[in-house]
Amino acid sequence: MLVSAKLRNLHIAPRKVRLVADMIRGKKVEQASSILNFTIKGASLPLFKLLKQAMANAKNNFQMDPANLFVFKIAVDEGPKQKRWMPRARGQAYEIQKKTSHITLVLEEIVKTKGKVKKAKDEKSKEGSAEKEAEEKIFKTEKPKFKQEIKPQKPKGAKGINKIFRRKSI
Repeated sequence: MLVSAKLRNLHIAPRKVRLVADMIRGKKVEQASSILNFTIKGASLPLFKLLKQAMANAKNNFQMDPANLFVFKIAVDEGPKQKRWMPRARGQAYEIQKKTSHITLVLEEIVKTKGKVKKAKDEKSKEGSAEKEAEEKIFKTEKPKFKQEIKPQKPKGAKGINKIFRRKSI
């Protein structure tokens, strides 16, 4: 089950936030929190707070174990820009854009467990839950592989093609 948390209008440029976000993508929650604690970047504190918020959402809303979670997806998008002007020579004015970021953090379980277990009072409700489980199995999709898991394949071709033209002979 996916658990998400969002941070909107962070007053740090998205390019700077992505540097920190790339460090925790695909990591376990405990490992990601320790990375953010010891990172010396301005975006590490807001991302750490966002990670704690997502962990609290998983624990309180879905009864998930925080030790069983990993950072499934983290997206850093552009927010609205504040436009300011800087006076320059000869009466000119240059525009300064103060950029903001929108961050979306999604956590997922490492080992799948059932969250929010409800007790069935009647047999009818048990039958309904069996139908729901069957539907979940039908619509179940596989997780996409991370970039780290996919190994790039080298093109198969003649070995001498790359060495046809050389400025200097060996």
